[in-house]
Amino acid sequence: MTLTNTLQAPRAVVMVRPHAFHPNAETAKDNSYQTVVTAAPDTVAAHALAEHDTAVCTLRKVGIDVHVFDDDGSHDTPDSVFPNNWFSTHPGGVVGVYPMYPVSRRRERRTDVLAFLKRDYRVETVYDYSGLEQDNLFLEGTGAMVLDHIGRIAMVARSNRADPIVLERFCTHFGYEPVVFDAFDPSGVPVYHTNVLMCIGTDFALIGLDLIPDEARRATVHRRLAETGRDVIALSAEQIANFAGNAIELTGTTGRYLALSARAANALTPEQTERITASATLLPLSLPTIECAGGSARCMIAGVHLTKRPKVSQ
Repeated sequence: MTLTNTLQAPRAVVMVRPHAFHPNAETAKDNSYQTVVTAAPDTVAAHALAEHDTAVCTLRKVGIDVHVFDDDGSHDTPDSVFPNNWFSTHPGGVVGVYPMYPVSRRRERRTDVLAFLKRDYRVETVYDYSGLEQDNLFLEGTGAMVLDHIGRIAMVARSNRADPIVLERFCTHFGYEPVVFDAFDPSGVPVYHTNVLMCIGTDFALIGLDLIPDEARRATVHRRLAETGRDVIALSAEQIANFAGNAIELTGTTGRYLALSARAANALTPEQTERITASATLLPLSLPTIECAGGSARCMIAGVHLTKRPKVSQ
């Protein structure tokens, strides 16, 4: 494949293995996609760990390079399984580290992950915005932003977790154009993360257009997605609630895959599935426990858009 064909769909990812997962009461304040869990904490944690490990195996079986880091739970990081919010990587050797809105999620940032990236991949620059938390300015990585790496556009739904000042800094440093809009769930609650309602692949985009109430802005978002030649596939609010928008396109041994939860895959119509599989194979992951925290497959997977360092022979 050419660089253009893999630019949107990385071959390698970072995932965090959770040993003490549980839905986070702090994030539930503005995440309407979280659900109440009644099972015992140890049972919930064990189920989430098993779901994560099975997902890693599924990704590796199709040739995706998965770098796994353990979270032993000692730092009280219930959402650590969602690393895409605190860092992102970009072609050209650039890494972003982000300010997190919930205090509990700020503990998820890990120096060992950044050290690994610098050791195994070519990293030239790290932009660390995390200090902006002291000024109550937040931008939760590729949760708050859905990035079109080909068209150089950052799609952002306004929320507590996407401050316009930080977004402007990111776009200046990384060379993206911001496209900002309001989006609400059927109860009128702002969508907390853009990646819940939108996924941008190489040849298609999934988006909950009906969650954008302003008709003119909705048309603009659709046009910006379509003008790069992508097939824009509209998702209903019900499909968004089933995490059909929380997916990520990855490159495996034989081509591109769309990693999404089994629940999300089941929510797609046959016609939508046909349009997606024209360019990417569906890769469903069973994540019923993890999804209780209000995130799904996309949130679990931090793409590595960096160039790997050559191995030095001993």
